[in-house]
Amino acid sequence: MSDVVVSQNENVLVLTLSRPHKKNALTRQMYLELANAIHYAEHDPQIKVILIEGCDGCFTAGNDMHDFIAAVEKDAEEVPETEQFMRALLQCKIPVVAKVEGLAIGIGTTLLLHCDFVYASPSARFMMPFINLGLVPEYAASFILPKLVGHVKAAELLMLGESFSAEDAQQMGLINAVLEPNELNKKIEQVTHSLTKKPRQALLQTKSLLKHDQQHVTEHIYKELEYFVAAMRSEAATEAFTAFLEKRAPDEQKFQ
Repeated sequence: MSDVVVSQNENVLVLTLSRPHKKNALTRQMYLELANAIHYAEHDPQIKVILIEGCDGCFTAGNDMHDFIAAVEKDAEEVPETEQFMRALLQCKIPVVAKVEGLAIGIGTTLLLHCDFVYASPSARFMMPFINLGLVPEYAASFILPKLVGHVKAAELLMLGESFSAEDAQQMGLINAVLEPNELNKKIEQVTHSLTKKPRQALLQTKSLLKHDQQHVTEHIYKELEYFVAAMRSEAATEAFTAFLEKRAPDEQKFQ
């Protein structure tokens, strides 16, 4: 059974991250399945909206660290599945709605920067902990966040790598609204239904106009990826990964 459940509700394609025993942590196979589903939606004229959600009250804990470390140990020089997903969501022509409950860690937060509507429950916790792993930001977070929240707040989010609440995310303009679970479901249904009733061409053109800065965003994504892949080989990252596997704190002498 796939860890990405793809279903269709009238004109809405629903992508559900479904690894509850791993808090919906993303594997390379899941990235590939998400990318394929997004491409499918774009080429089906009946689909007007994509909804991304997690199962069991959790969005995603980010990358599956065991899967991620395995790729590093194979001396991979790139992350093709992740890149395919990033490119697919970035270039997606139809509206994307995200429903966030529980954890939204790492790419679980940065992917939201490329969605068009984001609604969260009070339980949602966001975090971009790349610095804590000896890594750099990804998915153009270091380009988009300063424009969205200003340099000093972006520095706080990316250089400290601490978690923040749904209320904080709303105040910063990262999400549209914070709603209790019952109201969250109603809001998601209302927004997706409303979008499906709009003229498809006008909807696509409006999104295209809103996303006019895609070239610079794309360039920044690849610049981050270049730094990210190099950082995966650093002593600090190697120590962070080893400490994770051994369930201990990183050695401060190596984690510099």
